[in-house]
Amino acid sequence: MRGPRVSRAERAALVGLIAGRARRLEAERSLDELAGLAEAAGAQVVLRVLQERPKPDSSTYLGSGKIATLAASCAETDVDVVMFDNELTPAQLRQIEEKVGRKIVDRTQLILDIFARRARTREGKLQVELAQLKYLLPRLVGAGDALSRLGGGIGTRGPGETKLETDRRRIRTRIHAITDDIDHVRRRRAQLRERRHKASVPTVALVGYTNAGKTTLFNLLTRSDAEASDALFVTLDPLVRQLRLPDSRELLVSDTVGFIDRLPHALVAAFRATLEEVAEADLILHIIDAAAPDRERRMSAVRQVLEEVGAIEVPLVEVYNKCDQLTPDERRRLQEQDPSALTISALRRDGIDELIETMASRLELDVRRMTFAFDLDDPADRERIARLYRHARVLVHEARDSRVSIVADVPRRLIPRVDPGAR
Repeated sequence: MRGPRVSRAERAALVGLIAGRARRLEAERSLDELAGLAEAAGAQVVLRVLQERPKPDSSTYLGSGKIATLAASCAETDVDVVMFDNELTPAQLRQIEEKVGRKIVDRTQLILDIFARRARTREGKLQVELAQLKYLLPRLVGAGDALSRLGGGIGTRGPGETKLETDRRRIRTRIHAITDDIDHVRRRRAQLRERRHKASVPTVALVGYTNAGKTTLFNLLTRSDAEASDALFVTLDPLVRQLRLPDSRELLVSDTVGFIDRLPHALVAAFRATLEEVAEADLILHIIDAAAPDRERRMSAVRQVLEEVGAIEVPLVEVYNKCDQLTPDERRRLQEQDPSALTISALRRDGIDELIETMASRLELDVRRMTFAFDLDDPADRERIARLYRHARVLVHEARDSRVSIVADVPRRLIPRVDPGAR
């Protein structure tokens, strides 16, 4: 009698293109990132192919000669799935699959697949499914054979696991239903944000390229234990936790999904409800992996997503993390290049005090010095004193009998909260 079959990791071939003015080094780094994505999806990379040509072939992406070579290499190395480092058109997907005889997954499908693996909450799962369905819909025409293989392995998780109906009308109905659900989530989030705003608690959003160290920093600042890992896209569902400043005031810090170069538009759209947390924040900390060789490309990818979600106007502080991996010279050059940026190591807790001071000062740049008189016998006044200590910087506190006089620097946007009669 045979024992239970042990499922092995899918064997993957990676395919990249050096097209137009793209440089080999950039293409190789992009393929390295694709390898990281493949591993995050549970694959074992056994073959890498980089092809140079003026532009992608409209039919087979690589051209017929190279596709035939790829098919032979895949057969030789026993490849299960071929991953392309770009989004393929429906026609390209069909042609390549026909000629290579293996499952074909493009960069977008791969990212969606990882998100499907990582989503934990109902909201996260809905957002991923919406993005997958929007990706799938234009690929339904004449794709009967391609879709009959749904239901196993990379590129097929999420809706694929439920034997997704290929009928366009039913998919559109499902998209409509999910969109309604996500709109409901969006409204609920807006209400929570409104409540936080009324309570006058400023919010700081951590953003950055995937694996820049946001969650490690988030845990350090908020004394939380969110899962931090070297894997890509570990944080999908936004976490919001409290941070108490040294002067006892409170902030809320939110950790967000990591961005990536060429993040699929369907995914940005689906995660808009989540990413609105960033657009509505009082301050953004852009966490940058200082040791990444392609740091500038990653920073540019993050700025692009911030622009897409309407967060480009929010005050932003650039925080270079993992500085313990830099030489003293590299660190000095970094500070000369960008004097306003902060250099930290969340892992070693270097520079965290300065980061907290910067957050506190950036959130209260626009303050007004005010003097208040309170009566301790009045419950409403006692509540106002507590609010003042929570949200302003108290400079002088003098008590005589039941009368209290306080001088404080109050953020202008909060003045109506601490002094309803003020103008």
